[in-house]
Amino acid sequence: MSGTFVGMPAFPEAAHEAVHNQTLRGNLRHATHTIRTKRAKAVAELTDWAELREAGKQIKDHTLHHLDEYLVQLEESVTAAGGTVHWAADADEANRIVTGLVKATGETEVVKVKSMATQEIALNEALEAEGIHAYETDLAELIVQLGKDRPSHILVPAIHRNRGEIRDIFVREMGEWGRPAPEGLTDTPAELAEAARLHLREKFLRAKVGVSGANFMIAETGTLVVVESEGNGRMCLTLPETLISVVGIEKILPTWQDLEVFLQTLPRSSTAERMNPYTSTWTGTTDEDGPQTFHLVLLDNGRTDTLADEVGRQALRCIRCSACLNVCPVYERAGGHAYGSVYPGPIGAILSPQLRGTASEIDASLPYASSLCGACYEVCPVAIDIPEVLVHLRERIAQGGTATSQGNKVVLKPAKGHAAERAAMRAARWTFARPGALRTGQRLASRTRRFHPRTVPGPGRAWTESRDLPTLPAEPFRDWWQRTNGGKETAK
Repeated sequence: MSGTFVGMPAFPEAAHEAVHNQTLRGNLRHATHTIRTKRAKAVAELTDWAELREAGKQIKDHTLHHLDEYLVQLEESVTAAGGTVHWAADADEANRIVTGLVKATGETEVVKVKSMATQEIALNEALEAEGIHAYETDLAELIVQLGKDRPSHILVPAIHRNRGEIRDIFVREMGEWGRPAPEGLTDTPAELAEAARLHLREKFLRAKVGVSGANFMIAETGTLVVVESEGNGRMCLTLPETLISVVGIEKILPTWQDLEVFLQTLPRSSTAERMNPYTSTWTGTTDEDGPQTFHLVLLDNGRTDTLADEVGRQALRCIRCSACLNVCPVYERAGGHAYGSVYPGPIGAILSPQLRGTASEIDASLPYASSLCGACYEVCPVAIDIPEVLVHLRERIAQGGTATSQGNKVVLKPAKGHAAERAAMRAARWTFARPGALRTGQRLASRTRRFHPRTVPGPGRAWTESRDLPTLPAEPFRDWWQRTNGGKETAK
């Protein structure tokens, strides 16, 4: 990815504004708590959940270690089945390929299946610049598009909106995009869903080009897989004459048997269902039905660089279930927009800085957008140790700065914003290496404790605004030990 998502500021600034939005916080709290409670029940039904989780991790790690081989196999399989494979090194190349393919059909409209990859590369904007209208057909994505908004959740992009807000968006905007909202539309879920169905139906029936992503790609057969809950994906994948799928290279699985694991873990972790209502698979083209032309655009866009990092590469295991977002206390309070990326929450905090690099202010701030509580790791169905990667990226930013390209050279910029932290660590190292200085400092701190403030000034104030500093004991441990151990000091 290049640049920042919709020009958002760094996470601390964006989050500070978000936490004061009471409506946003209420919407997020209700939605995330509901989803994670249902997920916990669905997962508890499986006695072998831990084994499935480990199997998913092992399959993904094996595939990533042999990614070059499986991608070649996938290309051969897709081609043999009648499809055409395109390779895109970055977002610009992917957008040029897709735009060119659509223009070659002579069409000026496409219908889209919900796709994180196309959001990542800003495909809709690229198509619009060429006079091509892209219509989102997932209900939540439709809400975001009609509202001229930004997605804030991987699974439920409009999670920050309540029913009243959605009703107002439909009434105000649907007529500008096609069939208007019915007269007297209320905010009941059934009426909102029916309004969306009627609005989208005409687009499904006239569209000649469909654009999708994919949850998985099977190397041995060239099959692509999309799982969804509404049926809009099935319409986009079967009715158009031309289908273009943009998929990250990490979405590949070696065999059909491997898919079995993820069709058990993904629906339970995402929608808390035993299986998705719609699981669509397609392999190339066929003369009988479905699209007559199929193009697969394999997207790198920073994934190869991520793969080169032995610690950070585990982020590429992600199957986009969003379970980590629903348990994250930071996401629940700040919302998805604060992350400045189409990948919000804990997974976004480790994925975006690796795909885009840490040269921008927002990407350098994302690894710090966490309390390191570990809840994200506990629920991840492919066991991504997100806290480990967060600490790893923090170390990279603090010690190594950021690598940027200047002409044919790669220049390392010094790290910014951590001088006080480094100075504190140097002081602590000096003190702990000198027992006498440590003892003197402990005694001084205890004897002056009544004068200690409850908060600290400067950069640390944000941390202590909602917390009191720990109260120091009246007597240091060393003095207590010497006094209660018969005057014999054993701790040197």
